[in-house]
Amino acid sequence: MNRRACRMNGGREDDIRQGESGSQPTMGMITLEDLDAFNEDEFSTDLGGSRDEEHEVTEDQGQDLLNYWQDIGRGHHIDVPQDMAQPIQQLTSSTGSTRDRETAPYTLVTRNEKSGRVVYEKRVYQKATWACITMREDTYEQSICVGFMKLMRYICKQNTLGIYLGMTLPIVTVVMTDDSRSRLSREVRVGYYLPSHHQDHPPMPFDPDITMETWPTTVVYSRPFSGPTTVTSILEEIHGLAEVLDSPELYVNNCFIIAGYTSLAAAHRHNEVWFLEHC
Repeated sequence: MNRRACRMNGGREDDIRQGESGSQPTMGMITLEDLDAFNEDEFSTDLGGSRDEEHEVTEDQGQDLLNYWQDIGRGHHIDVPQDMAQPIQQLTSSTGSTRDRETAPYTLVTRNEKSGRVVYEKRVYQKATWACITMREDTYEQSICVGFMKLMRYICKQNTLGIYLGMTLPIVTVVMTDDSRSRLSREVRVGYYLPSHHQDHPPMPFDPDITMETWPTTVVYSRPFSGPTTVTSILEEIHGLAEVLDSPELYVNNCFIIAGYTSLAAAHRHNEVWFLEHC
């Protein structure tokens, strides 16, 4: 991945604050899982038919969706503005099951398993274009939420083609830690993989904060985990992957990626922590 971007994301020591190391109660964040849950439990029933089909969202249903997100946001001290109504409606009406979403392609090199469970995988991700945004809000969770909402606008027609680009997996977050891996930087980078048919000529965002980045071919060590992504859980997963890898000095030691996946059919959230191998 873009190692230069990794180094720039929160590399200053004064950005890595004790208050965000998990010592304070952590807040949740508005994610695709929240949207999926609403689709599955309420929205698809109201529309009728299969939730894998694309449906037109009525004005009343669209306002209900926005109110739902705003209710979640208020609980996490995050403002979901009125102009998010259209992106939320678009994403909801166009979102099918996870199996229908394009995934950033990679080649599996090795898989380490124990008792039938994946301990870690070594993968090679080919050069690809990602839409990225750097956020530096008061908390990690707020940075992720605000960054994701900005990317949603880009995905949902606020681009030079004026079209819905389609949801892809995973949504990645580049995070930085201090040398002891006990604190996260306040600054994070959120990335969206451009669908394959937009890779060569990506539509440009209207938001000047979103940039198109070409990430080089990269060797990634990934480890799956479930549940919400908080400062505490991320630091725990970073330590967990470091413990099972044989030569940690071969990997970037303070830049990590959290990859988020969602599925309407899944009983739990699917995430991964990625380590990047040094060139």
